[in-house]
Amino acid sequence: MEKKYDMFLTIILIVSIIAIVVLVGFWLYDMYSKNRVEQDALDAIEEFNRQIGIEDGQGENNVIEANLTPIEPAQEPEEPQQEPDTNTSEGKSSGKTNYDKYKNFTILGHIEIPKTKVNYPVLAEISPSALNVAVAQLYGPGLNQVGNTIIIGHNNRNGLFFSNNKKLNNGDTIYITDLEGNRIPYTIYNIYKTTDTDTDYMTRDTHGAREISLSTCTDDGKLRLIIWAKAE
Repeated sequence: MEKKYDMFLTIILIVSIIAIVVLVGFWLYDMYSKNRVEQDALDAIEEFNRQIGIEDGQGENNVIEANLTPIEPAQEPEEPQQEPDTNTSEGKSSGKTNYDKYKNFTILGHIEIPKTKVNYPVLAEISPSALNVAVAQLYGPGLNQVGNTIIIGHNNRNGLFFSNNKKLNNGDTIYITDLEGNRIPYTIYNIYKTTDTDTDYMTRDTHGAREISLSTCTDDGKLRLIIWAKAE
């Protein structure tokens, strides 16, 4: 009887060790993947900045310059703008020549959120594979253009992309760099949750202001967390 009991304990111990090894392996792989995505994104941003003529340390100057530049209304598109479709990239336009590619996706600029250490390229494509490596422009006139531009990103609940948007508050700053090299600060002024079928925030009137809306899932995936921010 005692031998059977010892064998049972040995089996339990072996199973426990295997389970621990598997869990640690998954954790290490997740950490490696997260760090790889973040480093690749930083490398892409550095190359993007180099190509558009931004050298290290010039970002703050671009912020000041952008604030002094009068806001001009964006040109009307040649074709009538379609209603937003959350499943396609239709409706987006930057009006600029694309300078670079990231993982074979077109870069429109990049986004920085100092509070949550977000620093990713903003891509033109919104396919699942694109959203696995960065964030993307879903709808709107384009980065740093007059109107409301929608930027979407996954909530992987591990710090990647927009996972920590829930930690942001009104008054926090988001920086958007466009293809012209302008790095413009936006101040958050509205945060709320809504359903995944609500698209009213996409077509809202900004009354001539430059604004962005960030969209991601809540941690449970049942709702969308929406953040509005206005250019300073």
